[in-house]
Amino acid sequence: MDSIKYFTFSMIIFISGIRGILLNRRNILIMSMSIESMLLAVNSNFLVFSVSSDDMMGQSFALLVPTVAAAESAIGLAIFVITFRVRGTIAVESINSIQGSGPFSLGERIRFELS
Repeated sequence: MDSIKYFTFSMIIFISGIRGILLNRRNILIMSMSIESMLLAVNSNFLVFSVSSDDMMGQSFALLVPTVAAAESAIGLAIFVITFRVRGTIAVESINSIQGSGPFSLGERIRFELS
């Protein structure tokens, strides 16, 4: 098996994901798709390393990565939908201005007293 071709392919996918994040910082949906393509590249590297070294550990990690990616995508999509309903846009500039108002917001201190 010529693994250099597969490593080069996954490196190209990973670099295109980094490029998508760095060059397009205005649309958060494209940024999340770039992160997913980076996860795809890492997953293909796990598979190639696993087959080339004849070890099953990389294939087990390759099963774990899409599970985590699916959960991350579902939570991210829910946040995008809520943000779009509240703000009317999913631009990164408007998301930076979101501030919490509850007891666990970042701007307030949380004090736990022992009783």
